[in-house]
Amino acid sequence: MADAQGRNEIINLRASRRQKELIDRAAGLLERSRSEFMLAAACRDAEAVLADQTHFLLPEGKFKRFLKALDEPPAKNLRLRKLLQMKAPWDR
Repeated sequence: MADAQGRNEIINLRASRRQKELIDRAAGLLERSRSEFMLAAACRDAEAVLADQTHFLLPEGKFKRFLKALDEPPAKNLRLRKLLQMKAPWDR
């Protein structure tokens, strides 16, 4: 996650009084600002959603090629080696 120096985007949202008070209580317990608390929580959830993308569909021919690629050692499969070296979506 980017540090405070790289933060130049604004995210606005509306909440009920109860939600705001709940967030403020939790943020206070952690000695964080509301913004820091909300951003950290949102990023944790976003990372979990992105990491959980395990279901995808492929046509039969592409699926067979995919399985064949998985059976090859990564050293022989340049595309797989490149994929394994990529940063996670939330680290880009």
